[in-house]
Order: sequence, then C-alpha cells, then structure tokens
Amino acid sequence: MTKVIDFYFDFISPYSYLAHKRIVKIQKNENIKFSYKPILLGGLHNLAGITAPALIKSKKNYLVEDCEMIAKKYNINFVFNKKFPINSLKLMRGLLIVKDEIKKEYIDKFFDAYWLLNIDLNDEKNTTNVINELKVDGVHFYENIKKQETKELLTKLTQEAFDKKIFGAPTFVVNNKIFWGQDRLDYALDEYKN
Repeated sequence: MTKVIDFYFDFISPYSYLAHKRIVKIQKNENIKFSYKPILLGGLHNLAGITAPALIKSKKNYLVEDCEMIAKKYNINFVFNKKFPINSLKLMRGLLIVKDEIKKEYIDKFFDAYWLLNIDLNDEKNTTNVINELKVDGVHFYENIKKQETKELLTKLTQEAFDKKIFGAPTFVVNNKIFWGQDRLDYALDEYKN
C-alpha cells in the first residue's frame, strides 16, 4: 500500500492556501504523496455545529495578521482577499467536474486568484476568466456544477470528512491520524516518514 497524506481543503480557507503552497514546495524537494480532498468548509462547520472564525469579529481581525505572519515565515506570496469570505460552492463543485489532468492547475489557479491576486470570486465574470485561462468550456462548467450528481458528490465528500471526525480545513490525515491546521503539516510529515 502506498502511503499518502490526505489533504482536506476548501478554497475559502486562507490556511488551506498557505498549506497548499507549502505542499508544492515540499513536493519539489521530497517524494511525498499528497491526495487533495475537496470539501465544503461551510457545510462541514454546519455538520459540526461550529461558527466559522470569519464570522466572529475578533477572530477575523486576528486571522488576517496570523495569515500574514505565516506567509512571511514560509516566504509565501499572500494577500488577504478584500472580499473574504465568499461562497466557495461553485469552485469546489468545479474541481469535481474538471478533467483529472487539469485538477492540479485548477487548484493552483483558483487558490492564487483568491489569495494572491485578490480577485472577487463571488463575481461569476471573474470565475469565468479563470475557467477560460484553464481552457475549460464555461457553458459545460456551469451546467455540470448544477447537476444533482455533482451536488451530491460534494455533499458526500464533506459528510465523509465529518464522519472521520474532521471539523476544519486544512486537515491532514496520515495512518488514520488527524492533524488539523496548516501548523500541523510538519507533524503530518513526521507521521508519514515513520
């Protein structure tokens, strides 16, 4: 059996973005396998009965400073999006319907659009621009993310994460052990290497 680090994420999460950027750097230097697991963070919070930090004013203010501090420490280009939070539902469903060969680029492009380029991805015109950059047919994209099977798949993936006792993003799972938060990536790596 191939050992892997499962990475549960949502584009809405700045900490998922920071973890993703660290993963990209790690994979350039080490042969470590990550499996990206899309979830809908808002749905996961609802299942867990959790209020998102972005909806608590004192935590939101801290969130910006914390993310900037982490980005500086790891030399990650980062801009806290002025339109935070957005509804990431279409973006997460979109990842489920694009071809496998462009999933990695899709993840890179949408993370960068939101957390580096400060693009308002609630505006469908901006989302369409990113889709066009990926050479994905926009009509096909918007039709497929509305299909019942796509909706059900994202719901199922989110429910599966909750059933594994995952309650936030990013979360890493290695050897059935849960490591929550981008600051636990090093612990997940230690578990992977043991």
